[in-house]
Amino acid sequence: MTGAHLPFDPVRVEVWRHLFASIAEEMGATLEHTGYSPNLKERRDYSCALFDAEGLLVTQAAHIPVHLGAMPTMMESLRGAIRWRPGDMWICNDPAHGGTHLPDLTVVAPVFEPAPGRELLGFVANRAHHADVAGLAPGSLALSTDLYQEGLILPPVRLVAGGRPRADILAVIRANSRTPAERRGDLDAQVSANRTGALRLRDLAAHHGAREVARQARALCAHAEATVRAALRAAPEGAFRASDVLDDDGLGATNLTIRVEARLRAGALTLDFAGTDPAVTGPMNATEAVTRSACYYVVRCLAGPDAPANDGAFRPVSVVAPPGTLVNAPPSSAVAAGNVETSQRIVDVVLAALRPAFGDRIPAASQGTMNNVAVGGSDPARGGAFAYYETVCGGGGAGARGPGASAIHTHMTNTRNTPVEALEMHYPLRVRELSVRRGSGGRGVHPGGDGVRRSLELLAPARVSVLSERRRHAPPGVDGGEGGAPGRNAVVWPDGRVEELPGKLSLDLPTGAVLIVETPGGGGWGPPAPRAIAS
Repeated sequence: MTGAHLPFDPVRVEVWRHLFASIAEEMGATLEHTGYSPNLKERRDYSCALFDAEGLLVTQAAHIPVHLGAMPTMMESLRGAIRWRPGDMWICNDPAHGGTHLPDLTVVAPVFEPAPGRELLGFVANRAHHADVAGLAPGSLALSTDLYQEGLILPPVRLVAGGRPRADILAVIRANSRTPAERRGDLDAQVSANRTGALRLRDLAAHHGAREVARQARALCAHAEATVRAALRAAPEGAFRASDVLDDDGLGATNLTIRVEARLRAGALTLDFAGTDPAVTGPMNATEAVTRSACYYVVRCLAGPDAPANDGAFRPVSVVAPPGTLVNAPPSSAVAAGNVETSQRIVDVVLAALRPAFGDRIPAASQGTMNNVAVGGSDPARGGAFAYYETVCGGGGAGARGPGASAIHTHMTNTRNTPVEALEMHYPLRVRELSVRRGSGGRGVHPGGDGVRRSLELLAPARVSVLSERRRHAPPGVDGGEGGAPGRNAVVWPDGRVEELPGKLSLDLPTGAVLIVETPGGGGWGPPAPRAIAS
């Protein structure tokens, strides 16, 4: 599917780009407005996509970057393995089939023309982060040592058959969550989102014809490929190398190194991670799908907003992720944090490697972590169990054009913050403080953005899990700019005692304890002015 034989009409391509994108965006709006949990309806922790009849990505809404290359990997795995039938939907979270980590549940639906033709038009899919799918701790993001400790593993299984949700599969998923009503509500929202996407794709085919829809999908992919290749050709050819480290895996392994060689030649880019450290015991391992997502994200940033997110945009990019390493973990490895933390470091390393080729277009490092916080236990006021999950924003890296943004989700995450009012309404938690961490951005001609300080009080006993990075190694600056301040975790016990906490932890806290998360600042750009000397 190259689309090279199609004449290029920029106006027509742009019109169809928005027609396809509107389908994925409306699917996202459905998820937001019908989602049951704050994680969907407030944080928008989901992605929606449209695929053609061959299972190739046509468009993905501007949702979560870490899903960018992972959902196509799952479609590639499922496309030829399933007998697709009208009215069916399939669910999967298994890393062996393109899953990122177990809380991300993907629901895929084939879209057929109405009877009597029944021609396969394509597929709609959405991936949503569920706040709890079993595992060692509430939130399903604990210090695990293998995949089986991280929650329920779902290989591809039919969730909806002939238009009717399967009660037996829903019962299995509900039985493996501490918050079963929330799981059912969010799955209903995912099914509704796919029904919206299927309806809109059938409408598009009814208006323009199935062949024209397929033809314009090919043209859009060809346009994306040409745009990315042009951006890569504009940079000097050569091989460029970089490395960076993750703090630790939470279970004793420290300074985990990720290396990459970026080879630019003739409008193509190869990203080779040979020399990256082996997979670890803790949950910092990334699946190959996550690594591809991080690489595709960087290339899309460099290609600019004119490059649609589709299969064509990925064709100029080759990713070499050696099996058995941090960036392509062995089967059954613990991967909960690979999706949320290691993906961020992969972005940092690839951007650093490409800086000699792309120069000032690449900023200093952003916070380099999602600062994952999961809290769960029994809720005496509301009855039953609760499971809360959120990522916490931080500082963006500065660049040649200006300072980094403060208090923002960066790179592989693109969620909102849970509003304080919604958080306190749904959970036995109280936000004591949410403030900008002034001065945490790296100094420079343009300073890095500041992180935040967030204090969360427990109103009931709960188990708390934190998976965070850049606590030991600061986000680096560039061109003489200083690094951002590392992050910090702590707990204030009910008696007032303050205890410093590691970057990764799971522990039980009593009522009245306050969890403090201070997120890293971004790196600065350019040498800062000398500090004034006090007289």
